[in-house]
Amino acid sequence: MNTRKRLGEMLQDAGLVNEGQLNEALKNKKEDQKLGDALLERGFITEKQLIEVLEFQLGIPHVSLYRYPINDRVLGYVSKEMAQASYIMPLNIQDNTLLIAMKDPMDYYIIDDLEMATGLTISPVIAAKDDILYAINKFYFKNDSELLVESANEEDEAPVIRMLDQLLSTGVQLKASDIHIDPQESSVHVRYRIDGRLQTEKVVSKHMQNALITRIKILADMDITQTRLPQDGRIKSTVGVTPVDLRISCLPIVHGEKVVIRILDLNNALIQISDLNFSEENFKKYKKLISQPSGLVLLTGPTGAGKTSTLYASINQLNREDVNIITVEDPVEYQLEGINQVQVNSSIGLSFANGLRSILRQDPNVIMVGEIRDQETAEIAIRASLTGHLVFSTLHTNSAIDSIPRLIDMGIEPYLVVSGLSGIIAQRLVRKVCRDCRTKREPSQMEKEIFKKHGVKVENVYVGKGCSSCHQQGYRGRLAIQELLVIDDTIKGMLLSNQPLATIRSYAEKQGMSFLIQDGLEKVNAGLTTLEEILQVSISV
Repeated sequence: MNTRKRLGEMLQDAGLVNEGQLNEALKNKKEDQKLGDALLERGFITEKQLIEVLEFQLGIPHVSLYRYPINDRVLGYVSKEMAQASYIMPLNIQDNTLLIAMKDPMDYYIIDDLEMATGLTISPVIAAKDDILYAINKFYFKNDSELLVESANEEDEAPVIRMLDQLLSTGVQLKASDIHIDPQESSVHVRYRIDGRLQTEKVVSKHMQNALITRIKILADMDITQTRLPQDGRIKSTVGVTPVDLRISCLPIVHGEKVVIRILDLNNALIQISDLNFSEENFKKYKKLISQPSGLVLLTGPTGAGKTSTLYASINQLNREDVNIITVEDPVEYQLEGINQVQVNSSIGLSFANGLRSILRQDPNVIMVGEIRDQETAEIAIRASLTGHLVFSTLHTNSAIDSIPRLIDMGIEPYLVVSGLSGIIAQRLVRKVCRDCRTKREPSQMEKEIFKKHGVKVENVYVGKGCSSCHQQGYRGRLAIQELLVIDDTIKGMLLSNQPLATIRSYAEKQGMSFLIQDGLEKVNAGLTTLEEILQVSISV
């Protein structure tokens, strides 16, 4: 058997990809990106399929590291930095042979380097990328934490710098959206929010608490002497090779200061509206909505529902040389080329309303207001939409229709709301079923009834059994579910004549509007998520 056979040939022989897909992946892959990663990124293959082909073609076994008994003494043969950079994990040593889990067992350069560095024979096995990252963070971090506590003293800053670097690199590798540093009575818990779920990954010694929080505050340009009031800050940094923007929030609690670090991965910052998981119908309606020259488009949903990503994708779609786009945000989350972004600064009187007033004197075509929080901002935004500007903003309401009374409750005249508002999207994020362990099953009687009630036909539903790719969770990644209400002339008439919201909802339904629960059920039907996920985020069942 020729073990130097190319990966593309192997995948073609196995009937998993065709020549067109291979050429597309090769043409569009990033510099230094491996072919396997490019094919995975485009969804042409799953990680499980890739592992199975390598396992079969190369005769190299696949291991799951979830509960693998890794021998601590082998960690000294491979540095943590090399393990992280090359996605490898030493597992065991026996008879002068080092067993190494690798994401890519065809990377013969790494195998040669390891054999030269260790003087041992390298025996590779295949493991999923996320599986390897979890193992690196679990075993190398545990050893480092013990060393850090032993060497920590008041004058030595190196241990705390290393610890913060580890916390951040773990967060980036695990694709966490937030890191929570929670001081307890006798220890400090570090939790990561991955795919919307918090999980405790580390427990840090109480000795490190003050030094760690002080280090974060210094980097975020906060007042380190102020420990009794909440503070906010931000750090722009590169973690490994990933440029990130870190938003820091500090809150005094009983056992010290709780710190939450929100990670914005600048590599994945800019998505297209085609990547927003819109249903075909909603995609058409939304494109039409944002191609209008004026009007107010609102995005609504709780914190962490992906509203900002949708806003940025929308203004990025409109970002052309002949369009003047100005935003007023708090904070400016991603800095976009060709877009004029204003940072709100309440301490000097630059509020959303004041920023918005000034923006209108700058001859904009498109305006984005980070959030409508008060009557003044709402009124200026709506008046701007009536004077020939396309305005985007966000609100916190449960559904698209609920945004209308919310604006009126803020003190906006109903005729202004009706005249300015052109469309509202309500959005939530749900976890995606892991593609590698997705299995089909028949829906239960209760599930069938829920589908039937909402007019969605169902044959099968899908669940993730849990595998090494998704760390036994059954889910991997997230997707959005949406409802889109387009304010047409009939709805405007209903609002002006004070018709109840139930009547408007009923009319919208007759016009083919798909509500959150229905959009979610369609995505369950397509095998993208589960009913449990949808029922957690949508009100109506």
